[in-house]
Amino acid sequence: MRTDYCGLISERHLDQIVRLDGWVQRRRDHGGVIFIDLRDREGIVQVVIDPDTPDAFATADKVRNEFVLHIEGRVRRRPEGTGNANIVSGQIEVLAKTIEILNPSLTPPFQLDEDNLSETVRLTHRVIDLRRPQMQNNLRLRYRFTMAVRRYLDAQGFIDIETPMLTKSTPEGARDYLVPSRVHHGEFFALPQSPQIFKQLLMVAGYDRYYQIVKCFRDEDLRADRQPEFTQIDIETSFLGEREINDLMEGMIRDVFDEVLSVRLPEFPRMTWQEAMTRFGSDKPDLRVTLELTELTDVVRDVAFKVFSGPATTPGGRVAALRVPGGATLTRGEIDACTEFVKVYGAKGLAYIKVNDASKLNEEGLQSPIVKNLHAQALATIIERTGAQSGDLIFFGADRSKVVNDALGALRLKIGHEKGHVDGRAWAPLWVVDFPMFEYDEAAKRWSAMHHPFTAPKDGHENLLEAEPGHALAKAYDMVLNGSEIGGGSVRIHREEVQSKVFAAIGLTHDEARTKFGFLLDALQYGAPPHGGIAFGVDRIVAMMAGAESIRDVIAFPKTQRAQCLLTQAPSPVDELQLRELHIRVR
Repeated sequence: MRTDYCGLISERHLDQIVRLDGWVQRRRDHGGVIFIDLRDREGIVQVVIDPDTPDAFATADKVRNEFVLHIEGRVRRRPEGTGNANIVSGQIEVLAKTIEILNPSLTPPFQLDEDNLSETVRLTHRVIDLRRPQMQNNLRLRYRFTMAVRRYLDAQGFIDIETPMLTKSTPEGARDYLVPSRVHHGEFFALPQSPQIFKQLLMVAGYDRYYQIVKCFRDEDLRADRQPEFTQIDIETSFLGEREINDLMEGMIRDVFDEVLSVRLPEFPRMTWQEAMTRFGSDKPDLRVTLELTELTDVVRDVAFKVFSGPATTPGGRVAALRVPGGATLTRGEIDACTEFVKVYGAKGLAYIKVNDASKLNEEGLQSPIVKNLHAQALATIIERTGAQSGDLIFFGADRSKVVNDALGALRLKIGHEKGHVDGRAWAPLWVVDFPMFEYDEAAKRWSAMHHPFTAPKDGHENLLEAEPGHALAKAYDMVLNGSEIGGGSVRIHREEVQSKVFAAIGLTHDEARTKFGFLLDALQYGAPPHGGIAFGVDRIVAMMAGAESIRDVIAFPKTQRAQCLLTQAPSPVDELQLRELHIRVR
């Protein structure tokens, strides 16, 4: 039907007859001459309809926004001074010979160039929303990203292998989505949270370089960067060590950013999990923010201020400081707002000191109600360690380590970005490595795997799995970009006896381990090779590349934060007959 895309018509088409198909962006009647901006996925071209072509003119007079048209006409240069240098077709226009209305349109619920649309309106009318240039650009960016990934992995010898969507429920991580079996009464499949076990089985089966770009499912609370169904690049390889896998995957991300955005990322620095938590309070630090935490637990153990000395002398407690250069200018209202902010992360309050004169280590130079409860040596060490200067502000966190890290880590980002304490880099990548194998679940009173229970311990840490699981480190690694974890993985356990020790450490009995993972344990006994891998979050990376606030802006048909599809009204009730076939009754 068409010879060219609308947005690609240019001066090279001058005097040619073209046939175009597209949607009406807008129609303008200029006193006897009608102009139509015709739009398709490549952009817009201006179409002119003269009264000299009465049939075309009569048809154009009926046209409204979002009508679908077929137009045939001759390309000519626009009159002097009327061009648009910002688009490919900006110097030409198409003089229409014939116009056919392929389909009329109702008045759309919003104009495509309308700003400040509510997300509810956009998601309810997602088909119209997807016509907007920004959404078209986002989804094409996503396509270019995944194609660049495929080209890189193909060049490195990886093959794309699909794994099952209906699998066994192993509720060790997030909550599973369950699928009832009609054939096996009372039994259920689960949708995969990731293809983790299957890709390990593929390594045992000899497919030493596997990948797939795959849907994964987690029934968990949602936010801007989470969806119940999300897409990840799942990668596994055999006979490579931790650093070799890191280098290969870093090469992929650097290559993709160069190809898709023409951005050359620097080599990624490496930082241990412990260093990241100590300096930034986060295992995914945003290195663009120049503020850092300062460890003070050892400094305040003997001070009279129980808010500090209590956590400092309690196992698992931490006292840390966040110095804000020039922060003494913060108003009381701003400080109170920071206090309310950290309470969201479990902090009971937020102590502070305004450093009016760093040379006077008393209430004259240091403005704060807590100064009188800190002895001179403690104050001197605090000023020295934080590097505080006159005019600075020091915030303090004192509580369990997790609360301090979460609260001050979040406050660091808030103040850093709001007050301009950033280094100006557009992209700040890094690797975070040497994660703990386990974290203690206070509610369940047992250890749980920090990543997943198939992660291998660091060499020499195998014996700690039984004796001191809290001290065991893992061959685990996360790729972080601008404060977001964009990929995470590990070297896997490839020996059955080590895997059994890990299951025991997280409280799984022999029978429970056999019931849930017997097929994996069996496979590991048949010559499983050393292997490891990583998974990247496609939605999150593309959203960052596109500058989108939410991953919903780079997914064609996303769910809301309540896990609903407003377009199709899913989830929805099903009829009684369907439930009977599944032997299910709704309570």
